[in-house]
Amino acid sequence: MTHQHQHSDAPHADHSHAPLPDHPHAPLPAPSREGSVVLEIGGTLGALIIHTGPEADGLEIEVSPTGQDATRTHAAVRPRHLAGRTVHCAVISPLPEGDYTLWRTADTPEGTLTIHGGAVTEHRWAPAAGQQTRTADRA
Repeated sequence: MTHQHQHSDAPHADHSHAPLPDHPHAPLPAPSREGSVVLEIGGTLGALIIHTGPEADGLEIEVSPTGQDATRTHAAVRPRHLAGRTVHCAVISPLPEGDYTLWRTADTPEGTLTIHGGAVTEHRWAPAAGQQTRTADRA
């Protein structure tokens, strides 16, 4: 598959890649700590947080504006160490407000969602068939 997309933090040129888990990148950064992720939101820009279980650590999740399947942005699921718990999620910011397709694989949509300017949209990623998602207890 060839398409134009950007990583959530830098533009990328057209390139081909296999399904999402095999997409080549530099090594993933260390898990983030509380207060270390900056979201660029305001005006017509929003952000998306996709909550997963720990089994999705390192998985790249892509979104595209609805009807523009070839224009994708993606981010990797990373552990986020918060006060008293660790959560796993992908953070995509900024995203222009509008409707988006969330992709389970390069060719299979997970669903659609709406990004609102000045706000954070959150989505719970469904585990793949046969997987169970463990969720940390919230205090």
